[in-house]
Amino acid sequence: MTDKTRFSGSFTQQEPIPEAAIEAATKVLRHGRLHRYNLADGEEGEVALLERDFQAFTGAKYALAVASGGYALATALRAHGVSVGDNVLTNAFTLSPVPGAIASLNAKPVFVETTDALTIDLDHLAEMAAGTEAKVLLLSYMRGHQPDMDALMRVAKTHGLSVIEDCAHTMGGTWGGVVSGRHGVTACYSAQTYKHINSGEGGLLITDDPQVAARATLLSGSYMLYDRHGAGPEPEIFEHYRDVMPNISGRMDNLRAAILRPQLADLDVQVARWNVLHETMEGELGDHNRWRLIHRDPGLKRVGSSFQFQVPDKGPDKIRDFVDRCAGRGVELKWFGAPRAVGFTSTYRNWGYANPPVLPQTDRVVAGLLDMRLPLTFSIEDCTLIAGILRDELAAGNP
Repeated sequence: MTDKTRFSGSFTQQEPIPEAAIEAATKVLRHGRLHRYNLADGEEGEVALLERDFQAFTGAKYALAVASGGYALATALRAHGVSVGDNVLTNAFTLSPVPGAIASLNAKPVFVETTDALTIDLDHLAEMAAGTEAKVLLLSYMRGHQPDMDALMRVAKTHGLSVIEDCAHTMGGTWGGVVSGRHGVTACYSAQTYKHINSGEGGLLITDDPQVAARATLLSGSYMLYDRHGAGPEPEIFEHYRDVMPNISGRMDNLRAAILRPQLADLDVQVARWNVLHETMEGELGDHNRWRLIHRDPGLKRVGSSFQFQVPDKGPDKIRDFVDRCAGRGVELKWFGAPRAVGFTSTYRNWGYANPPVLPQTDRVVAGLLDMRLPLTFSIEDCTLIAGILRDELAAGNP
């Protein structure tokens, strides 16, 4: 492709909310009972129904719907007993809400190096676990990349780490046939606009631990109405915590839950569509001496809602020029090696509140790391065109 064809689609335009979700939302709006505990006699409510749906979808014993994915992360940390000054291990390569959730408790993010596969470095994880006496790992599956989970859980067991999984980018995926979020003690998911189900904002938390589930439910602001949670533990579990857990209100409302339930029911179909787009991009680009695709663990069923590749061993000026030239042809790339945070794109070096160390391996990995969304508004033909533009500009500028 040499004719400077331009892509005219949008990298941020999601598909419309499905008709079934619009109908469900309209029903909630017509009766006006948006608050999860504002119910008619005999009514279960959309939030409770979503929790049951998600319980079934993941196979977890307990599920809790909350206001955002970030709120789910902070609530999970609190429910695990993390408090002021505690060290919490987490990925150096992630998005800012992950260390932000740790910092919101005045705990200390302890960053772990990143591999070329964009996953947490297990050797460095073991080293940091031994050296910091951290008890919790907040494990991010950034952009859908998961490590060898069997190996990771062996490290966690050796060092007595409770694993909280951040599954914002892996809802609908699996590792080794296990649903994403079912390896650790607790898992958190996002329903923000750019995630795999969309309510603008929203989050979900799952666990098999009744103590964690009870504490999280009380923290979310249950007003002692936990008997209305069909996907929560038995009421007697709450008796141990009801007078000591603070109410940090962050409940999901019935409107958002109504929007999400039909989307969750269709998620497997949507995941298959995303993966066709991602496989098209991989097939059109392939590995090359000017760029490198990201290795994916063979045990991982990834949700291909975004695409990453590396332009290694090139200076920042050439990479910035490449990004700008692609933008001029309608292809929107995010560069994780940029010196300052731009929009949603940042790295551990940008989070000054966490007093970040120097992590040379992560710096090398992200220096030439480029990322783009693959919304379901794209077609296979769109991906073919985008890949052609990338190939053209990589060759033309030799970045």
